[in-house]
Parts: sequence; C-alpha cells; structure tokens
Amino acid sequence: MALRKAFLCFLLAGFLAFTIQIFFFSPISPDTLELPTASPSLLPINNQLQKVIKLGEGLLKDPEDVCVDKEGTLYTATRDGWIRRLQRNGNWENWNMINSHTLLGITTTQGGLIVCDSEQGLLKVGEDGVTVLVSHVNGSKLRFADDVIEASDGSLYFSVASTKFELHNWYLDVLEAKPHGQLIKYDPSSNETSVVLDKLAFANGVALSKEEDYLVICESWKYRCLKYWLKGVKKGETEIFIENLPGAPDNINLAPDGSFWIALLQVTSDGLGFVHTSKVLKHLVASSPKLIKLMIGVNRKAMVVNVAADGKIIRKFDDPNGKVINFVTSALEFENHLYLGSLNSNFIGKLPLTTAV
Repeated sequence: MALRKAFLCFLLAGFLAFTIQIFFFSPISPDTLELPTASPSLLPINNQLQKVIKLGEGLLKDPEDVCVDKEGTLYTATRDGWIRRLQRNGNWENWNMINSHTLLGITTTQGGLIVCDSEQGLLKVGEDGVTVLVSHVNGSKLRFADDVIEASDGSLYFSVASTKFELHNWYLDVLEAKPHGQLIKYDPSSNETSVVLDKLAFANGVALSKEEDYLVICESWKYRCLKYWLKGVKKGETEIFIENLPGAPDNINLAPDGSFWIALLQVTSDGLGFVHTSKVLKHLVASSPKLIKLMIGVNRKAMVVNVAADGKIIRKFDDPNGKVINFVTSALEFENHLYLGSLNSNFIGKLPLTTAV
C-alpha cells in the first residue's frame, strides 16, 4: 500500500511539474485559430511548377525573394549573406556581401537596392556598400523586417512580420495567433518612420497597385491580404483585398497587367490543423522544438496564384508534392516569365508563362 501511494504521489508530482513547465514557462500566450477553408470554386491542383527551369542551381542558398532592375538584372538575397545578381548574359555575380543570415525581402529603388534584414532592419545596398536606413521604430528595435516596396515619391513601405517573435522562431507567432505585425512607412527625405497599420496577423508581402492608389499587405496566418488606400475618397481606409486563400500568403508582387502574383505556403502539416483549436495543445507544441518541426508544413508543396485587381484568382500554379520546388516564398513576373524564390532551395525557379496553362 505504501509503495502504491508513493508511486501515485510520484505520478502526481510529475504531472504537476509537466503542467507548470507547459503553462508557466511556455513561450506563447495563445488564442485559438480556425484555419480558413479555401473556396470550392478555386482552380484545380496542377503540376505547372514542376516545369520550372533552375537558375543558379547549387550557387544560391535559400533565396527568399527576387527583384529585377531597369536594365533587366535579377537580384536575390541568400541565406549565406550574399546579394547575388544574374546578368542579361546569363552570368551570376557575387555582388555584395551583407554578412547576415537573416536576409528576406528585396526590391530595386531609384537609389539602389533595399533589403529587409530581420535582425539589422531596413538596409540600403549599393556599389559603395551597405547602409542601415531603419533599425528602430518608435524607439523600439526593429525585430522582424520582412518585405519592402518603393513608391514613386521615394517613400518605402515595409512589413514587420512580428514585434514579438524573430525569424528563427517565426512559427511561435502562428501558434500564438495574436496580431503582432505592422506596416511601416519610411520617408527618406525626412529620415522618419511611421506606423501605417498595426496589429496585423504576421504581416508579410507588400505591393503597390499599378496606379499607386493602394497598397496590398499579406497577413499570413489569416490566409488573406488587406488593401490600404493611399489616395482617393477612401484614403487611409483598410479593407479586405482577398480572403480564404488556399494557403498562407508570403510575398506579393505587382504584375505588368496590374494583377498580383502571390506565393502561398502550407503553414501547417496535413492532419494537424486541429492543434490550432486548442490552447493546451498549442502550449505543448510551443514547448517542444520537435513538435514545432512536425507542425510546419511549408516544405511539403509549392503554390502561387495570380490575383486580379478586383481580388479574384485568375491562375494557380502548383507543385503539389514538392517534387521539383517547395516552400516558394515569392513570385515575380518579368518578360513573360515567372521567377520564384524559395527558402528551401539552391536555385531560382524560372517558369515560362507562355507554356503554363
């Protein structure tokens, strides 16, 4: 009897210790999250992304984003700290070393390249070196700069994915399901920053409309994009651009015809969506790196969508099982080709749009 009692006390103590560890030392304070159901009217799954041409294979380490300057030179920021560029003649060049492993969104501007570094902030990169443009916002360190775009007046709009979590533990933001993201404006003429939108759900890609009358900002774990009006009678107002996407939107780029290309991610592995409906399970997962790795589904497939200016999906391209490319984070149209960045590849994907259905 005494032995049994001691064993029960041991089990109870273990359970209490486990509960304290999970709830009191958990890195998150979660809300439940109901992952949206994609519209049944969406285009069927295809394998178009399995037709990509691999550019710079073996040279590029996890190129998250791509951009093209007015001369047609393609740039990408890689996980080993290089800004590499592809010349018109097909030659790759190690252009500029940033000495960072946290480079994300990249865009060309009137005065050079602008790169988001999730640790250092917003960087200006040119032939003469690297300058930190923004490292703090409202007195707080810029924690997770994600994507950036320049307006014709020189203003830079960039996203902060999370003001609480960093790149290395980004999935905790998804598990917590509380809006920590921001959209920031930087005015280079006054060197001032201002918060345009706050409390965004993992603010990710940013794009300007063709007429620059509104911005589109991606909210990843809400599977939607917002429209923020810059001009007109709705100036300063925010509305939903598209929702219930078939994946979590990452980067977004304006297409020549005024539509948008959006890279979509499978944030949660198949069959594990129920975890997001339970705070207890979220605490449990957040306390275990192995369980977090099991939850993340971004490496399992690839998907990009072309969305018209009215928010309707025109085309959808897939690699449904990640056979050729997966974890596609950006899609940029240039000269009738789609250039794809990925955080799980050693190349830039190039898809001829003339042959894609």
